[in-house]
Order: sequence, then structure tokens, then C-alpha cells
Amino acid sequence: MKKPRQPFGFFLSSFLLPCFALLADGADAAAPGPITALPAPNSPQRDGARDFNFQRGEWRVRHRVKRQDTWIEFGGTCRNRALIDGSANVEEHSFSRSAGTTYGIALRAYDAKSGQWVIWWVDSRDPHAPFDPPVKGHFENGVGKFYSDYMADGKPMRLRYIWSHISADSAYWEQASSSDEGKTWDTNWTMEFDRTAP
Repeated sequence: MKKPRQPFGFFLSSFLLPCFALLADGADAAAPGPITALPAPNSPQRDGARDFNFQRGEWRVRHRVKRQDTWIEFGGTCRNRALIDGSANVEEHSFSRSAGTTYGIALRAYDAKSGQWVIWWVDSRDPHAPFDPPVKGHFENGVGKFYSDYMADGKPMRLRYIWSHISADSAYWEQASSSDEGKTWDTNWTMEFDRTAP
């Protein structure tokens, strides 16, 4: 874990405490409404509350970010821990950028009624930015896909996260945006995870 003012997307306002409160009350309270054409789980009975268990622990991360069609690479670290008996989790990042180290937090919560995960993001470079819609989605056949709709310069856009190539010691994440309702996608951020500690 957004309309990329910076490519990693979704710079949210100072919401960490409100988000924990929302988790206690149910994640749907913060959702702005259903996302158009968001794929629903094929099996509503499937319990996906443990889908992010693979990410618990500590990781070394290789980032690639696209800016004006140029890819920039830098390193970072990630730590993930479970919340609410595993049906929520927090992912803490440090980014070793050329301009210095920055930080980010992804907060995720699972809704058993819809079978969907909701993901919010806070970036240390702009922690008081306005709220953005969280991405929503689920895992299917070992691949997680998460979507959100937003406006950029008055134009409707769609954001997508994909988690894939998941093993005990590695994983892959990518972010992409679409200006044509998901017909085509422009990938602008990728992360390769290598485990360093459980």
C-alpha cells in the first residue's frame, strides 16, 4: 500500500488514530461508496481474513518508480504486524531516496461481509493531505487485486494494486493507473520484497 501526486499514491491526512477507531467500528464506515466495476470475490463464503499473513515480519524492498517515463530505483525496508486478531494489519515502510529517508504506513482491514480488504495510506512527506478513497479488493488464486476510483485534474481515473509471486520469503507489488476505466493500465511503481526476519 491513490492519485499519485507522488507515484506511490494515496497521501492521506493525519488519520492513524481515526483509522484504528474505524477498524473497531467496521471499515465500511470510512468507505465513500462502492467502486464502479470492482470485481467481487467468486466465492463470497471464502474467508480472506488471513490473506496478508504472508507479509508479517521484516523485509528488504527494491523500489522502481516511474516519473515522466523515466524509471528511478531506490531501496527501503518494510515491517508488517497483525491487528485485530489478524483481520487487519499495518505495514510500515522506510524509503531510502536520493533526497533522504522518508516513511509511509499502509493500514488494511478485512470485511467478512463483503470478502473485501480496504487499504489506506499515509506518507510522511504530506501527512496532513486530504483523505482519499481507499483501495478495495481481494485475493484469488494467490493474486491480490485492489482498486479505487478518483479524480485527477477533473478527469476520472482508476488506481490498481496487485500483489503476486508470493512465497515464504518474497513477494511482488505493483501500482498502476488507468484513464479509460481499466481498459489499459500504466504501471508507475513496483516493489520487490525479500524477507530479512520473521
